[in-house]
Amino acid sequence: MDTAEVQQLADDLDAFVADVFASLTRSGWQDRAEHHLRGLMLDGRRKSIQPMAARLAGPHEQALTHFVTNSPWNAGSVRRRLAQRMDEAIAPAAWALDDTG
Repeated sequence: MDTAEVQQLADDLDAFVADVFASLTRSGWQDRAEHHLRGLMLDGRRKSIQPMAARLAGPHEQALTHFVTNSPWNAGSVRRRLAQRMDEAIAPAAWALDDTG
């Protein structure tokens, strides 16, 4: 996706971030989560922090790095909400879990 395509999805992305990352109550964490998701969605071969920050307007590389590597937010709450959303969207007959990630 290019920047214009991601921008077209801005309202949907804002609603998604507000819902899925509602458990991140510390100031700025939801914004950084949104920037990280935008960076992952944009075109570009490298999805590491430095190239993603360069493609994004706004976040500093250091802020994204800190969010991804050092912030003590609870990933379990985010994963739980993602699982609930997926369950609502696709109504799976079964789940296959792989903890190798």
